Amino acid sequence: MNRPHADRLASYAMRVEQSLGRRYPEPRHPYRNDYERDRDRIIHSRAFRRLENKTQVFSRRYSDHFRNRLTHTLEVAQISRTVARALGLNTDLVEALALVHDVGHPPFGHAGEETLDGLMRPYGDRFDHNLHALRIVESFEQKYVDFPGLNLTFELREGIIKHSRDYDPERHPELREYRLDKQSPLEAQLINVADEIAYNCADLDDGYEAKLLIIAQIRESLPLFDRLYRPFERQRPEALEKLKFNEALKRMMDYLVTDLIRTTRLRLRRAGPRSVEAVRARDSRLVSLSPAASRENQRLKDFLHQNLYSHPTIRAERKKIADSICGLFGYFVEHPRSLPAFYQRKMPREPLHRVVCDYIAGMTDNYLLEQYRKYVKA
Repeated sequence: MNRPHADRLASYAMRVEQSLGRRYPEPRHPYRNDYERDRDRIIHSRAFRRLENKTQVFSRRYSDHFRNRLTHTLEVAQISRTVARALGLNTDLVEALALVHDVGHPPFGHAGEETLDGLMRPYGDRFDHNLHALRIVESFEQKYVDFPGLNLTFELREGIIKHSRDYDPERHPELREYRLDKQSPLEAQLINVADEIAYNCADLDDGYEAKLLIIAQIRESLPLFDRLYRPFERQRPEALEKLKFNEALKRMMDYLVTDLIRTTRLRLRRAGPRSVEAVRARDSRLVSLSPAASRENQRLKDFLHQNLYSHPTIRAERKKIADSICGLFGYFVEHPRSLPAFYQRKMPREPLHRVVCDYIAGMTDNYLLEQYRKYVKA
């Protein structure tokens, strides 16, 4: 079915008519294209709903106002659609990729991911949220009679794998179908940068709101933020500090997003790709911030790592989380019959440590703590 915006897509955009399709063929829908159907399947999945109770940086014990993994995902989708439209990319594909990009994250954010990965290392295995997300959409979601998983299009599954990192084809032969020796389409490349912009700005906001970061510290460490804050300090000295902070933060995000659009547009003009295959054949990604904006973005990331993610309050919380995950992992490895029936059925086909990891990775924050109290602290 032709879409009204199809004629406005750039030559290097991924057109739905060029999709490599689904693993299990399905008849076309009368008024939704395949990428729109992918988006809707993601939104209606259990894994997507669970993001509402998975930590971004601050758990709910701090406040209901801080970002969780779901609100972060919506912010990435908003930024991604804006950039995609400006560049003539396929906004339906971009939106679906943005909505699915974090479904593989375990409970309690990066602390949960690092802990699970550490638990898998002694078995010669790893936990990788991208690979886990692929397993979710390929098999864990059970919604259809005719096939396992969500049966997403190739481009969605490829984007899950390739949007944020490059996998070595030699080390990951199971991913051979995703053309690891080729670049992903621009729509998937875009998600990684939009994700960084979204979480850097959001984490700065939440860190300030939590009073773990103070305005003088932020202004001194981030020249870009200070430069954007100063006009409001001069023109509206009587305004609440929080409102001046909001204005500067908003303009910092606008600076990064605008730079991403302008820089990528310039790189596309210089590279001159006329098709998706030309994009795939490139030696490196084309979606990028400028060197100046990249330095500002890196400065913001470094500041957050040094002053927020490493803050004693956050470190203490991370220790409690790690202890809970380690305790629950150890319990299920020793008592596999306590696992739900769905995971017990997987045990003859997969190593027990992987089955346990998959189960814990799918939990929400609350459910993990509930299971920890039930089995470990009882």
